[in-house]
Amino acid sequence: MDQRTMIIIGIVAIAIVVVTAALFYERKRKSERLRQQFGPEYDRAVRQHGDARHAEAVLLEREKRVEKFSIRPLPPADRERYANEWAAVQKRFVDDPSMAVTQAEKLVTAVMVARGYPMGDFEQRAADISVNYPTVVQNYRSAREITLRHAQGKSSTEDLRQSMVYFRSLFDELLDSPKTAKIGVPHERIAS
Repeated sequence: MDQRTMIIIGIVAIAIVVVTAALFYERKRKSERLRQQFGPEYDRAVRQHGDARHAEAVLLEREKRVEKFSIRPLPPADRERYANEWAAVQKRFVDDPSMAVTQAEKLVTAVMVARGYPMGDFEQRAADISVNYPTVVQNYRSAREITLRHAQGKSSTEDLRQSMVYFRSLFDELLDSPKTAKIGVPHERIAS
């Protein structure tokens, strides 16, 4: 080989290394952005889908889907009305925990609709919510799990209380309550 061919081969090899490094860096940057945005939901998606690449594709699809929605803040009057409705639901818990949890779930759903989230099946709603509220979406799933167990007669009053706490965490986020007024807690598993 002559020197000119060697130079061309060297330039091509360097270009391949640079492009590969750039692609690797871009993938790593995208992964880190998704990990930061989705937090615990990122880890859940990786566990559910088996690998980071597939999970990231699912999370990116969620983002694209939610970008098409007309998510809007609640007007102050609606926010106050929903907050008053929540207070009434919470008071009802003392006398009828089952009914209060049912009403809490309906109220969360009503606020989601008012904000512009479409109402598909539960898993789709949870996936949609995870884009904007990744730290409380697991609370939403857990609250739903408890209500389903309750429908089968497999939950205690303490489980229902925990369900109310979980619904409240998402409710507060959806309502855009000031941070100091929020009562929601990070997700915690309860004993079944």
